[in-house]
Amino acid sequence: MRLVLDTSMGTIQMPDDRTLDLYGQEAFELISDLWLKMSWNQKYSYTFTWLGRPIIQHPEDLVRLQELIFSVRPTVIVETGIAHGGSLILSASLLKAMGVDGRVIGVDVEIRPHNRTAIEDHALFDMITLIEGDAVALETISKVEQHIRPDDAVLVILDSNHSYDHVMKELKAYNRFVTKDSYIVSTDGIMRLVHDVPRGESEWVTDNPANAAEDFAASTTEFVLEQPNWLFNESELDKVITAWPSAWLRRVS
Repeated sequence: MRLVLDTSMGTIQMPDDRTLDLYGQEAFELISDLWLKMSWNQKYSYTFTWLGRPIIQHPEDLVRLQELIFSVRPTVIVETGIAHGGSLILSASLLKAMGVDGRVIGVDVEIRPHNRTAIEDHALFDMITLIEGDAVALETISKVEQHIRPDDAVLVILDSNHSYDHVMKELKAYNRFVTKDSYIVSTDGIMRLVHDVPRGESEWVTDNPANAAEDFAASTTEFVLEQPNWLFNESELDKVITAWPSAWLRRVS
């Protein structure tokens, strides 16, 4: 796609000969999508930490996740994929700040020793349980279940192996833990957007978490794909700038 951006005239010339107001909503959304691709290729998300631990997510997704956690007030947050532990620390810090007597369960096929040590040494570790194992193995799922009580409100975040097949297996395995009006979140669907950038892979057009979430939603009446409502908005914007498209699956029954 060829765009002609003219800052002096305040316009963007589109391939179909339309002219957009450079400072209008449509142009903002167009440039935001391009920025997402460029920022992903530049590893922009690899520049952030949360309370000392690398978190490797785009800031808008973290703020939207914070809004969801505040609204749902889960007592258990299950996260597949630990990496450096930043997301576990984020979840634990939010529960603590809200005064929720909650727990965060982190699952990863391999917890590297230096990451385990850093997480275990963190001030919030008393709220965190680490489980090492394949996220979709029956033994692993059984261990997760042991930490969930019948009266818990449960939120699940999927951020491990991002292949379509693995995410679909996770959706089928972990959705049963999600309580009504809470969510299972299939992160990093940006893969299908960035399949054609230098760091991307052509097969990501279909082999990605967003496609898995969309197909899962189409196969069940218990969940709907639903971007959580913004808690505050004094703009005309209504589209998220996200690395997590089609991520949010809300349990409706």
